[in-house]
Amino acid sequence: QVQLVESGGGLVQPGGSLTLSCAVSGSAFSLFVMSWYRQAPGKHREQVARVTRGDLTSYEEFVEGRFTISRDNAKNTVSLQMNNLKPEDTALYFCNAKRITGLGQEIDYWGQGTQVTVSS
Repeated sequence: QVQLVESGGGLVQPGGSLTLSCAVSGSAFSLFVMSWYRQAPGKHREQVARVTRGDLTSYEEFVEGRFTISRDNAKNTVSLQMNNLKPEDTALYFCNAKRITGLGQEIDYWGQGTQVTVSS
């Protein structure tokens, strides 16, 4: 049973910083592509950043240069460092672990989410 537990959300003023963490248990962490998603009220869930098994990172344009994703295969964790936060970054942030089987099937695992609120 794969479990993902996010932490680190909270209330921060515009321009501030937060670091989100996601702890993964129950399977070989190094096999997963890890991503952070977010969902604001009334909006669809959207991907924010991704880090591959080979530690390659990619970001959506709206967070490029402000957010940094990193993984620690020794600790089975993935983090999202968020700087220069804006009110539009307010959302429920989710950790995602994706495993691709030998047959090319994608299996997704999700955490429960952690709330980030950017407000003065």
